[in-house]
Amino acid sequence: QVQLVESGGGLVQAGGSLRLSCAASGLTFSTYTMGWFRQAPGKEREFVAGFRWNGGSTYNADSVKGRFTISRDNAKNTVDLQMNNLKPEDTAVYYCAASGYRIIYYSPREYNYWGQGTQVTVSS
Repeated sequence: QVQLVESGGGLVQAGGSLRLSCAASGLTFSTYTMGWFRQAPGKEREFVAGFRWNGGSTYNADSVKGRFTISRDNAKNTVDLQMNNLKPEDTAVYYCAASGYRIIYYSPREYNYWGQGTQVTVSS
């Protein structure tokens, strides 16, 4: 049974930082492309960042450029999202997802497995 468990969310003031972590089990982690998504109330789920199974990352540049960094550790089966200079508009539930595709898709439909999400709230 595949499980993705996110941690690290919380309440932070604007300009602060948080580091989200996703621990995966039940799958051959190194063969999956991993992604972080977020969903704010009343909005669609939005791609934030992704890391290919064999290396290489990409970001939703319009919203997180230069502020967020995704990383993965295949030895530990984890994928992290370092978020700096947080803004109130970053407030959302953040989800970790795994895709069996070899490239990074922005659409949530291309991801096979999802975590339960972790809340990030940025106060102004």
